Amino acid sequence: MNYFKQAVLGLCLFSSATCFAQSNYDKSMQAMMKGDYKTAVVQLEKADTRDPDNANVLKMLGYSYFQNGEFEKSISTYSRLVVIKPNEVSAYYYRGKARLNIANDPKESLNSMRENFYTASIKDFTKAIEISGEEDSQMLQNRALAYKDYAIFRSFKVKKKEEKAACIALFNNSIADFQKVLTLQPLRKDIIDWVAYDKAQILSLK
Repeated sequence: MNYFKQAVLGLCLFSSATCFAQSNYDKSMQAMMKGDYKTAVVQLEKADTRDPDNANVLKMLGYSYFQNGEFEKSISTYSRLVVIKPNEVSAYYYRGKARLNIANDPKESLNSMRENFYTASIKDFTKAIEISGEEDSQMLQNRALAYKDYAIFRSFKVKKKEEKAACIALFNNSIADFQKVLTLQPLRKDIIDWVAYDKAQILSLK
């Protein structure tokens, strides 16, 4: 499922009711369709200043921040969006991806908040899956990767038996999601390789 295309279609359908000027709308949409997310951000930030509770603006602004690698701003924007539209699947999905990107950033290696980003990312993907009510391979794959990355992060400081058990549980959660993806998309080599990787990590912890 391409949540960006859904968002664009949604804006096109409701463009006549949008609260920001048509010229700004045209400029931001044209920029996004060209992949020029920096220009899109400039236009959408202006729209957000004028109408801070416009869900369509927040949806596209959050996505544009994400594409620009401005993950903290993307998280903040999507957090505002879910207050307005608590069942907006794309907000949880992209906020989860943004949080995972921050957690995996080498510059965050000494950040005490890193674990919080991993757990929040998993919660976001879980919420997106719950709201969508369907087995979506894209969401399942991203949650599987989040479980895997979080397990790796925790395994670096494993000392006690219960800590190993917690890491193994995370790797097993990752495997479970990857296997669901394989049910939907059989013979995907990348997913098969990730399952093998998770299993190898589990063996190393035993």
